[in-house]
Amino acid sequence: MLKPLLGPQGLAALAALARAPALFAFDFDGTLAPIRPRPDDVQVSTTIALRLEKLARARPVAIVTGRQIADVRERLGFTPAWIIGNHGAEDDGLAAAGVLVEDKGQSLALHFRTAPDRAAASALIEEVLAGFTATLHVFGGKLVYNAVAADAPDKAVAVQRLIARTGAHAAFFAGDDVNDEPVFAAARPDWVTVRIGCERRESAAFYCVDGPHEMAGVLDRILALIG
Repeated sequence: MLKPLLGPQGLAALAALARAPALFAFDFDGTLAPIRPRPDDVQVSTTIALRLEKLARARPVAIVTGRQIADVRERLGFTPAWIIGNHGAEDDGLAAAGVLVEDKGQSLALHFRTAPDRAAASALIEEVLAGFTATLHVFGGKLVYNAVAADAPDKAVAVQRLIARTGAHAAFFAGDDVNDEPVFAAARPDWVTVRIGCERRESAAFYCVDGPHEMAGVLDRILALIG
């Protein structure tokens, strides 16, 4: 069962991490900012951005997202040391069913949140992707299907590479969706991994918070511990 990050065990883990040269990495959508019906409407609040900016002056901070790097950079309100992502573009092939297709270079995200008939849109996406099972790895998310090359690296690989590049000894990573689970599963015991949404009991994360609205409090705790 996921333990609350702001409970006794979580706070102790944060205190230990604050004493180490650690990387602080965050997913974007659903983690630093609430998910919106339209991805273009998502923006980090000033409240969160100011705290992240302060954290970035003390520790290496990374954003690990499936979005286009240039796109997410404009939505952060601060400048992290690293942004890991891919370029995005809209494809009209499934537009008639209300599906928004993001081509991220190394992956595709097929959103059906705004589809008038979500069940029909989901079935259509599965039908389209069924012909590529030998070459694509497909995994679901929150009203989205993600498709990557079967041998493509995932977020866990990205975070591990960032740790090596920054010289960090441990990591904090927060994320809210299926594609964040590889990071949680690969985490060493001295990492602090946080699932956004405590209802996901089967997550491999060590800790959880209820939603993006708790991130300001989490960042305040981290900043206080770092001093």
